[in-house]
Amino acid sequence: MTNKELNLYTTGKREVCIANDTISDVLFKEYGVNRGLRDINGKGVLAGLTRISKIVSFKEVDGVKTPCDGELWYRGYKVNTLIDELSHDEFGFEKTAYLLLFGQKPTPDEEEEFCRILGKCKKLPVNFTRNVIMEGPSKDIMNSMTKSILTLASYDREVNSATLESCIRQCMELIAVFPMLAVYGYHAYNHYMNDASMYIHRPKPELSTAENILRMLRPDRSYTKLEAKVLDIVLMLHMEHGGGNNSTFTTRVVTSSGSDTYSSIAAAMSSLKGPKHGGANIKVMEMMEDIRQHVTDKTDRDEVRAYLSRIIDGDAFDGKGLIYGMGHAVYSVSDPRERILKSYVQKLADAKHQEENITLYNIIEEEAPKLIAQKRHIFKGVSPNVDFYSGFVYEMLGIPVELYTPLFAIARIVGWSAHRIEEMIGMNKIIRPAYMSVMDELE
Repeated sequence: MTNKELNLYTTGKREVCIANDTISDVLFKEYGVNRGLRDINGKGVLAGLTRISKIVSFKEVDGVKTPCDGELWYRGYKVNTLIDELSHDEFGFEKTAYLLLFGQKPTPDEEEEFCRILGKCKKLPVNFTRNVIMEGPSKDIMNSMTKSILTLASYDREVNSATLESCIRQCMELIAVFPMLAVYGYHAYNHYMNDASMYIHRPKPELSTAENILRMLRPDRSYTKLEAKVLDIVLMLHMEHGGGNNSTFTTRVVTSSGSDTYSSIAAAMSSLKGPKHGGANIKVMEMMEDIRQHVTDKTDRDEVRAYLSRIIDGDAFDGKGLIYGMGHAVYSVSDPRERILKSYVQKLADAKHQEENITLYNIIEEEAPKLIAQKRHIFKGVSPNVDFYSGFVYEMLGIPVELYTPLFAIARIVGWSAHRIEEMIGMNKIIRPAYMSVMDELE
């Protein structure tokens, strides 16, 4: 069958599927089932317990549940505390990875040993780059990485081992090579699809994850300490965000079936690449480019506010009436990750002479919540989320948009790994939720 014939057939079946697979809101309400496992207020249905992280968006004040400044905790520590404890020249990704994986802060000796082992793991099998990553390159780097993850399983003689030791080893190896899978996947795409030069720079074991990403990505391997520091902070902020997010829950579901580490992480990758999950900062960048094109003076608050009003009304940008990067499913008063990142964004913008752009971001951050509250009658609080600034950071670092979501994955695989380990140790029961059948009985 030709593609044209198949397309004609599937087009003809579209309405049939819609007619037979649509389930009305009335039935969901009748049976008390929450779409997307979220209640009417957007709160997730409780599906498990975890000691890995915690998100705080409300506190009880005089017996009343009250919105508060958002908090993100890793293993009993606020993430902003972990960042504040770092010295000016210190990188925190590896130290925080140890904390999330093993549940406690490393001693100096433990941190040194952990980093040394991760450094030794920063290598791929012989000819893997040529035979796997460069073979069939794709603009979708997440798909490229997922293919590589599943192929790496064939090199592991203990791929189906159910021991905790094997799981920890596999997770550490994947954490170490994720930057290579992402950056090499991009270079392969850029060379074969865009006719650009090919750069395959090996990582240095002694360097941090952030330093190696910039070193492998750039033709001259150069980067400043500030650039690497800001990227390190972004990675720390994206490492983990509770067990209920889609990709982490996917990790736990696949792990609970007894499947292997590579399959569990590949499944999480497939979840994260969905535009409703991992691609939010790309949408922010598209919106910001549209604003730059339509606003004459990017420092004129009134002009910027007027265009934001048009976006909310659906008369500008993509017509959906959304200001991307504003609001969060859990946080209301503030996203702690955004507040932490903002100060580092300012430093990087100063170094990159991005005064006009940072002014534009600041105006939008201040004016958008007011407009949204006014036009949408949302008064519980709308604040910028971490995606509002993360794309701007990547842009200033010269990171191509194809790597935005893969960078998210480079960070989040630490959280996925921690949840896989916790699922293996503490649950020991396959996750099998119930679905109620509402089909018509035709006999």
